[in-house]
Amino acid sequence: MRASPAKGSRRARTSAVLAVGAIALALVTGCSGDGSAEGSDKDGAPARAAKALSSAELETLLLATGDVKDYKVTDGDETIRQDMSKLETDKPACDPLARASAAQPPGATDAGASNGIAQDPAAFKGDLAKEFEENFSLTIVGLSSYDGDGAEKAMKAVSGGIKACADGFLLRTTAAQDTKVARIAAVKPSGLGDKSVAFTLDEDLGGGFVLTSTTEVVRKGNTIATFHTMNSEAYEPGGVSEIPAEIIKAQVAKLK
Repeated sequence: MRASPAKGSRRARTSAVLAVGAIALALVTGCSGDGSAEGSDKDGAPARAAKALSSAELETLLLATGDVKDYKVTDGDETIRQDMSKLETDKPACDPLARASAAQPPGATDAGASNGIAQDPAAFKGDLAKEFEENFSLTIVGLSSYDGDGAEKAMKAVSGGIKACADGFLLRTTAAQDTKVARIAAVKPSGLGDKSVAFTLDEDLGGGFVLTSTTEVVRKGNTIATFHTMNSEAYEPGGVSEIPAEIIKAQVAKLK
């Protein structure tokens, strides 16, 4: 049974979303969905022949303020990215899931870039200001690129993790604090790109309160985009944070 957090204002919960989105992003994963056949892009070009983009090139492909109406970029790599060597789970099969949810490359590559995109307060005026406070969301977006069939292997690792990690796992971040993920569940992905998988994860915050968030992983050619959203809805009894469809659509459209 899902319990509510301690009583407080929605403004306080909005602040908590910002904190959780940037710090406790080390949550986890599951999968679903499909795209083109493994080993090739939808246009038939062999994915394994591709060369990885550099981190600098990936930076230019990230969403920027103005790319999605009423949203603005809020965070950069310095805020979001964590030291991969210190992001660990108690089940190795869950590592790609944890990394995907933390805007880190789910596969073996040094080419990565990330940012955060949140609703722009300026777009919510007058009576809509209350709506902004009640429905605020923050989405962390990560891009990673791979040589050969590395992106396909990374997607398989994420997809395979849902069975191995369905009953949850423990995650340790740079703060050396264990985060308990109680459950992973597959949900329907956007279907964009060459392949996409999506999942919810239940984070046990103690006191009977479970926070449910959503992650989606999309492959387009040899580039992978990860999306993880935290919003005010997740702090309501039975609430689940959902990734804004317009963010996924806009980001995938920018990928080569």
